[in-house]
Amino acid sequence: MATMDKKNVSMNDVAVAAGVSLKTVSRVINEPDSVRESTRDKVHSAMEALGFRTNFAARSLKLGRYGCIGVVMFHLSGGAVDMIDGIADAAEERGFALTMIKKCAGEKMTLADAARRMSQLPVDGMIFNLRQMVDDFDTFEAPKDLKTVIITPMEHPTCSTVSDDQEGGARMACEHFLNRGHKNVYFVSGKKESLSSQCRMKGWRAALEARGIEPSEPLQGDWNADSGYAAGLVLADKPDCTAILAANDCMANGVMMALHDKGLSVPDDVSVIGFDDELYKTIPNSILTSVKFRHRELGIRALNEVVAGLEAPSSRSRTLVSGVLVERSSVKDLRA
Repeated sequence: MATMDKKNVSMNDVAVAAGVSLKTVSRVINEPDSVRESTRDKVHSAMEALGFRTNFAARSLKLGRYGCIGVVMFHLSGGAVDMIDGIADAAEERGFALTMIKKCAGEKMTLADAARRMSQLPVDGMIFNLRQMVDDFDTFEAPKDLKTVIITPMEHPTCSTVSDDQEGGARMACEHFLNRGHKNVYFVSGKKESLSSQCRMKGWRAALEARGIEPSEPLQGDWNADSGYAAGLVLADKPDCTAILAANDCMANGVMMALHDKGLSVPDDVSVIGFDDELYKTIPNSILTSVKFRHRELGIRALNEVVAGLEAPSSRSRTLVSGVLVERSSVKDLRA
């Protein structure tokens, strides 16, 4: 038998090899659930043996879509892995594949460049994971034929957005302190350019101002434990400091270590809350109370929002996924 050129393998060749009709091969490719498993197995075996690959351009003409969603990652830190897991599981459930682009560290980040690159690929819609502001955020307009969802805590003028409720999580943490008798709450921020840090700071301010409390100047951190430690040394010398909200668990742990080194106890002398609920993964018996965000749920919401836009185009929307406060023993109740 002559060797067949795999580049020229057609659906008809697959049908002959599998002993089925051309229509059956088409259904296996485009509507697999409508074909009996035994028949699908025969067709897939023939495809593998012949080296057949689906012509996505032809498929898009037939079905009106490629069956693929593009994901652009600007960062892979924090809860990004859980978020990607949610996107992937939701895509599998909805019958979509994923195409991913990762922007390199130090590479200038613009939504327009990322969209231009993604729109050249066989995708039906796009998800951008954006954790810091980009120059063209307010002016960016997504390609009209690609439903676009941006994962960002900022509201976009034309694109749908999905985000953890960063501001709401900070308000919840701050109110947890205040409801337990603390008169003020100090804040240790993350990097200045971080949207998450900006939103968490905004929620902290809002919670204090709602109680008629003037927020003190935040202490600048950089997400790392050393910056939390430096902030903790400063706050340990403030007699009125009974509560500290750090913008992530890593800095919160640094704060607690600094307080300990200054002879103070958590929570007897100072109470501390962090964000992201990450310490339990590396530190046994962690006492830190923390705001936990549901990153996997965030990914699911983003994927479903894109697919919903493909099936029934709708206007711009904004979805916030609330966090939960995981209470441990780092907060003391000061109420009499």
